[in-house]
Amino acid sequence: MKKIRKAVIPAAGMGTRVLPATKSMPKEMFPIVDKPAIQYIVEEAVNSGIEEILIITNRGKGIIEDHFDYSPELEQALLKGGKNEFYDTVTAIPKLANITYVRQKETKGLGHAISCAKNFVGDEPFAVLFGDDVIVGEDPATAQLIRAYEKYGKGVLGVKEVPKSEIHKYGSLKVDKLEGNVFSCTDMVEKPATEAEVLSYYSILGRCVLPPEIFAILETVKPGVGGEIQLTDAMKVLARTVGMTAVDFTGVRYDMGNKLGILKAQVEVGVQNKELGEDFKAYLKEFVKTL
Repeated sequence: MKKIRKAVIPAAGMGTRVLPATKSMPKEMFPIVDKPAIQYIVEEAVNSGIEEILIITNRGKGIIEDHFDYSPELEQALLKGGKNEFYDTVTAIPKLANITYVRQKETKGLGHAISCAKNFVGDEPFAVLFGDDVIVGEDPATAQLIRAYEKYGKGVLGVKEVPKSEIHKYGSLKVDKLEGNVFSCTDMVEKPATEAEVLSYYSILGRCVLPPEIFAILETVKPGVGGEIQLTDAMKVLARTVGMTAVDFTGVRYDMGNKLGILKAQVEVGVQNKELGEDFKAYLKEFVKTL
């Protein structure tokens, strides 16, 4: 079994749910305290043992590439001003991983975006970390999925239960428990329209590990929900034929393509910040008294 050493981060979405902020700034660059969302995602990949990362972008997202590059003028200014701690912080970012980029020239859906990674992935299994999902926890979510892949030898889905009232917004999975928080998955329905279509309230949220065979399947997938090439439709083929594994991962997920998700991330990560956390908590305690 080949080691999972590559990760793909789809970051080509337009972020329409958080306009007008995304008119000029990619949602992946929204800050959570003092780091952009996508840096949390890259750090999770690195902490999971990933060595190479491909970020899929499109027009207007060059700022992501700039963030993970060196900035000589800024670095020299920091050194000249004696701000060595800040210098160390910004120069560590380009060293996180070997990161490359490819543009999705047409936004035809997540499945199409993943197909753009075929040459990068080659014949290896790989992790997918959705660019608008930040997951914070002691045990990296991607590492949890990789361990399940190493044990069961099948593609892995990162899943959580969603409220009954919201399952129509997500994919519904047919799952059977294997052990603890690990399940087998043999079918899925993207955004079930009726209760009869709901297979369970477990849904894929933000992470998966896929075998290279997914690319051949994607070539046969026809446009689905929204007229786009849906990754779920390709994974459904895997689930129905060879089966997949699902891991109800630990950690807190923040949807950075959702206004409420962004606010939750700022507050919940902010109170844990070593530098500002105590002062921020004191502020919040006083503020809630006014509500």
